[in-house]
Amino acid sequence: MATTPIEHPSTTSTLPMRQKPIPYTLINGRRTPLSSILPPLVFGTATFNHQYNSDPFALDTTGLVTSALTHGIRAFDTSPYYGPSEQLLGNALATPFVRETFPRNSYMVLTKVGRIAGDEFDYSKEWVRQSVNRSLERLHTEYLDLVYCHDVEFVSPAEVLEAVKELRRIRDEEGIIRYIGISGYPLNVLGDMAELILRETGEPLDAVQSYANFTLQNQTLAGSRGILRLKAAGVDVVPNASILGMGLLRRDGVPVGGMGDFHPAPSPLREAVRNASDFCNAYGERIEVIAIRFALETWISAGALCGSKGDPASGIPWKHESIDDVGGSKLGVSVIGVSRAPELEKTMLVWRSILDGLEGGQETAVQAGRWYRAWEWSTNRRKAVQILAEGVQEVLGEGFNYAWASPGPGYVNKREKKKGGIVQQSEAPAPWLTPAASPEAVPVQDVGDVGEERSLPLR
Repeated sequence: MATTPIEHPSTTSTLPMRQKPIPYTLINGRRTPLSSILPPLVFGTATFNHQYNSDPFALDTTGLVTSALTHGIRAFDTSPYYGPSEQLLGNALATPFVRETFPRNSYMVLTKVGRIAGDEFDYSKEWVRQSVNRSLERLHTEYLDLVYCHDVEFVSPAEVLEAVKELRRIRDEEGIIRYIGISGYPLNVLGDMAELILRETGEPLDAVQSYANFTLQNQTLAGSRGILRLKAAGVDVVPNASILGMGLLRRDGVPVGGMGDFHPAPSPLREAVRNASDFCNAYGERIEVIAIRFALETWISAGALCGSKGDPASGIPWKHESIDDVGGSKLGVSVIGVSRAPELEKTMLVWRSILDGLEGGQETAVQAGRWYRAWEWSTNRRKAVQILAEGVQEVLGEGFNYAWASPGPGYVNKREKKKGGIVQQSEAPAPWLTPAASPEAVPVQDVGDVGEERSLPLR
């Protein structure tokens, strides 16, 4: 299990009072729009999984979640498919310190239904209900803020529609779900499903989460096939996840965890990314750094059409940031995935700098006692990153905007239904590795003991 959180030097100031609730209301069947309250920076916990780490139980997930909260993050994304992620996140949010300082209504929990394993999906009403109840138990919560149908491209449109209708029934009759969306990779499928659901039900989706479609390597989410089509289908919020392309945009290549090399990127694309990494090195930059800053900073504006006015994370421990402090306009929503304290610390520094470059950033910095030239530095940094991003696009060549097949050739869903609606599983899902069964655990050390190569996000 995760260790007891260790307070970092930047988080040892006097602890504040209980944090304020996110302003959600439900009156006469009308609820606060998700785009009014979802924070524009979401902590993704797909990294609490054997795909990205050989032993997620050895990670200090409790310390990570606690530090994220103190830095202003107020939304966490998980899934039953992410191995022990729901369990680890739930345990981190259930510590006495978090319960006392960060009441449940002061942050949002986002999870998913439908995906069980790499080749196993179940979107039936029976499984949706079972999955939701299991997530509530694992996450130690009485309600879920947002539930996605996970990776909708792997099942039929009829199955997606059935799952969405059941989630809405649970929302309306049981009140344990607040918002409903879908997630996936192929943009054409996401657009098709959003349009189908609006047409068949008369109600648009609250959210459509896309991953790896707005990065240094692939920016199609910002175009007519992405956010513009989803907006036309009435989608309220379009979060951009996996800004490193599931770890593709790293100098060391895709991460290989306890499940081996899972990444679907073909060899030519990997080679092109390696060349792009060498290009960044020639200008004294790491491709990860450019990729993170570019995606977060550019999506703030490119994703604003389906963004949110939720308060952003300040990036500074115990400092609350209001959306009005950074101009008051909608900001595109991004999901970040980190595994270790240095990754979180560096991501928060980048995020703070990005906020400094927004409208009113100069005045906000001065009022907060930060450097009066923070806004100037941020805008200059944005220009430099944009130049390198354009260079990376040139180096990638045909690899720019390339999308791999999802699902891949020969895919077969091993989950089947018997007649009469009884769910039958063709073979039992492999349970996630427990600490005893995991590869030899190496305790995660604090910032000073982690090398530079592991100091940036994996996802």
